[in-house]
Amino acid sequence: MSTYRSTFISARKRRQRSILRTFFRACWRYRALLLMLLPGAAVFIVNCYLPMAGVFLAFKKIDYAVGLLRSPWVGLENFEFLFATTDAWRITRNTICYNLLFIFCDVFFAVGVAVLMREIWQPLCSKVYQTLIILPNFLSMVVVAYLVYGFLHPDYGFLNSIRETLGLERVNWYNELAYWPFILPLVHWWKQLGYKSVVYLASIAGIDKELYEAAVIDGAGKWQQAIYITVPQLTPTMVIMFLLALGNIFRADFGLFYQVPMNSAMLYEVTDVIDTYVYRALTTLNNVGMSSAASFYQSVVGAVTVVAANLVVRKIDPAQALF
Repeated sequence: MSTYRSTFISARKRRQRSILRTFFRACWRYRALLLMLLPGAAVFIVNCYLPMAGVFLAFKKIDYAVGLLRSPWVGLENFEFLFATTDAWRITRNTICYNLLFIFCDVFFAVGVAVLMREIWQPLCSKVYQTLIILPNFLSMVVVAYLVYGFLHPDYGFLNSIRETLGLERVNWYNELAYWPFILPLVHWWKQLGYKSVVYLASIAGIDKELYEAAVIDGAGKWQQAIYITVPQLTPTMVIMFLLALGNIFRADFGLFYQVPMNSAMLYEVTDVIDTYVYRALTTLNNVGMSSAASFYQSVVGAVTVVAANLVVRKIDPAQALF
């Protein structure tokens, strides 16, 4: 028995050494690619993994006199902040509804723009158009907020000037609830659509051109090529983008919902989301534990949503599943 056990352990060690040698050889072979990967991996680790060490703050009542580690444990008391308030339904409804609208429409619009961009064959025009549509993505949301303010200013705004020219009354946009469920999605798409369409455009560039040539020979027009070639070939990318977006369904773009409406209290009914509500509570109560609990809750729900959606996709088409 001892001889068999020693033989088994020796074989396992040899297998482990063989795996390590294979791993280090692969690392050396692809050292240039790994070196290019290091900056992005470092940013990902610093921003996504290191903050996970502070999860315990969600279960503590922070007492700065004794420090973070010695602060008393309060269990789930911090989580009650999100659900005990009378505004819980409003902020949850706004967060989920806006994100669902963004998730589904982003895919539709981004794919549509990418398909149109593919039809621009002149290199100079293609680069100019791609630059113009992706440029808003690099603007700070503060800048975007003041651009929107230039359009919606009650006295000097561009839209009110047009309305006055047409003989219509001026509108105080920052006091009217009815317009903002349309204004916020428009601002979001103007800012984000270019970047997401470029992602799909890169995927389109990888589609075999012989498929389009064969379609042209068979008499297919541009619409048929888009429906029967481009969209099916983009399905894996669309599924991945959709699943990743679902992970943030309980997270909202803070700048979009806080800065663009100028934090107008009259608009909270349609602009207040979990992130803005927690921020205002944090600045008022100065309670880090509540803010950590909200962030932890959003992360857990987002992870569960991604796993559940991936299971559904796997049952429908295993080849399209994320994992």
